[in-house]
Amino acid sequence: MEDEMDQYLLRLEQAESEIDHLKNQIDVLQDPAKLKASGVVSPEVEKLQTENSKLKYQLNHLKMFLTEEQAKQRTGAISLQLMLEDVFRIAITSAFPQLDNPPVLVTPSAKMADYQCNSAMSLAQQLGSSQGKKVNPREVAQAIVEKLPKADFYEKVEVAGPGFINVFLSKPFVAQEIQTTLTLGVRPPTLPQKKRVVIDFSSPNIAKEMHVGHLRSTIIGESVSRLLEWVGHDVLRINHLGDWGTQFGMLIAHLQDKFPNFLTQTPPISDLQAFYKESKSRFDVDEEFKKRAYQCVVQLQAYEPSHYKAWQMIYKISMNEFNKVYDRLQVTLTDRGESFYQERMKVLMKDLTAKGAVEKDEEGRWVMFVPGFNVPLMMTKSDGGFTYDTSDMACIRQRLEEEKADWILYVVDSGQGTHLTTVFEAARQLGWMDRSKHRVEHVGFGVVLGEDKKKFKTRSGDTVRLVDLLDEGVRRAEAKLKEKERDKVLSPEEMQKAKESVAYGCIKYADLAHNRTKDYVFSFDKMLDDRGNTAAYLLYALTRIRSIARLAKVSPEQLKAAAQTTPVDLSHGSEWKLAKCVLRFPDVVVRILDDLCMHTLCEYLYDLSSVFTEFYENCYCVEKDKQGQIIKVNMSRLLLCEATADTISTAFHILGVTPVDRM
Repeated sequence: MEDEMDQYLLRLEQAESEIDHLKNQIDVLQDPAKLKASGVVSPEVEKLQTENSKLKYQLNHLKMFLTEEQAKQRTGAISLQLMLEDVFRIAITSAFPQLDNPPVLVTPSAKMADYQCNSAMSLAQQLGSSQGKKVNPREVAQAIVEKLPKADFYEKVEVAGPGFINVFLSKPFVAQEIQTTLTLGVRPPTLPQKKRVVIDFSSPNIAKEMHVGHLRSTIIGESVSRLLEWVGHDVLRINHLGDWGTQFGMLIAHLQDKFPNFLTQTPPISDLQAFYKESKSRFDVDEEFKKRAYQCVVQLQAYEPSHYKAWQMIYKISMNEFNKVYDRLQVTLTDRGESFYQERMKVLMKDLTAKGAVEKDEEGRWVMFVPGFNVPLMMTKSDGGFTYDTSDMACIRQRLEEEKADWILYVVDSGQGTHLTTVFEAARQLGWMDRSKHRVEHVGFGVVLGEDKKKFKTRSGDTVRLVDLLDEGVRRAEAKLKEKERDKVLSPEEMQKAKESVAYGCIKYADLAHNRTKDYVFSFDKMLDDRGNTAAYLLYALTRIRSIARLAKVSPEQLKAAAQTTPVDLSHGSEWKLAKCVLRFPDVVVRILDDLCMHTLCEYLYDLSSVFTEFYENCYCVEKDKQGQIIKVNMSRLLLCEATADTISTAFHILGVTPVDRM
């Protein structure tokens, strides 16, 4: 085994060395200045261009060799779409080496084939422009097909229509991949590079209750975090709390008046929201109180002990309430509020001033103008106090320089888009961020609407508290389960798990199933419907699939043993369709890693469940006699059921949906 590994590494080293040599040759041949410096005269240029084409062809074949060798050592799941993109890229550059960076357009195709390459039409246009004559896309497609390297994962390739290239997968390959999934588990695609990711989401304000406006950030952020962790990235989940500023001066001043002995006796504040409203009312009408509140802010930011102790009390009461919500939603975060950046903001302003990156405006504020943006960042107020802009700049700097983040995500509503883009560009201008090394992006989302298509509020017009929304979800889920008489077959413990699983799963899934960039209408009736693309339907589907082996009296241990020895038969059309659908999961994951739109995963889950239903209706897994006695168990089909259930369970984990054994 060690000898084989040594030979493999030697071959890789030789191939990589050859690739570097060829790249250098191609670099010289493509650069007119280097050609001239080499003393090349014009009659030789055509000969050199031909040589350039040959070198490109050799380079692509060497790259293919490396891809195949690395595939032998892979531990992650295969993305068929990425593999096809690789082989088509090699075929296209081999067929048309004169084209630089030709488009490679490969998509799943549910109608005519399994996958389709649609590059020929755009390539024909490029070739036509360069040659000054019309080029037939079908001829381009045929030329690509002739250059396709041999591979075991497709059995045939056909040119269709005006130049579409249809790809048909190989049944032995798909069957083997299903068996690999059963023996090794549902695995993520292999990452080209593990990244340090910092993701900012949820971010409520201390002393205020979490409301429906925090729902989307919390749910989307948690799901994206789970996905990134599952594929192998190093993820730091940040709860950027609003815990510093004017409102705390107001709260501390009110606390001093209402509970003057708060330093020695913990104040009985059970309803912090009511306490906040009381202090805000005083702040709005009492000028003397307002002055004291501002003074309290100054004292707090100077870390004066009694003021800081008061702040800690308020912070603790508030976080206890937040954590009750996070526990119910199974959300985990590292709390890091604006207070964390207080000293960093001081250092930031010194550095920006020294660099001449800020200037004083007519009102005495220090501002930072960012090229390309009309509105500057306000770095300090006229009284010298820091702002949200100061905090956000200190924040992104800390994440880039201290956390060493490669990838930073802000899961914040779309209305903050311009502000965040300004902060990102400012960080780039200051030299903190390099777009070639860092991926920094705003994961924006729309608002939650009521069924009247207006911003979701209570009947009295107040913002809906998140805890009330969760309680209502549990009540409605329980009513739905009782309507189906599930309370008569489930134990009290099973009933409790089922109603919470349905309620929280449906609330999360209803959000994630919508394109995050759009507003969406919140409806308990729709999300609890056990038909269509809902968590209720999918939870029932998974429970039903898991029950098939149990009803066939096949234990998990027997299934595991069968996965090692029983070939997966895909001779029936419905078996073949289901197996291919299961293998699409890595393709879906790769796509979401690019755009971070979780609704793609929800659509895939619904599609997979629908394809499974078709399979189950057409393919008997267990045959029984008239007396209901089992006479035959089709182990291959049970294995397909298991692969489907494992895939759905993995997707549920990513979405934060908790399945139950019985519903």
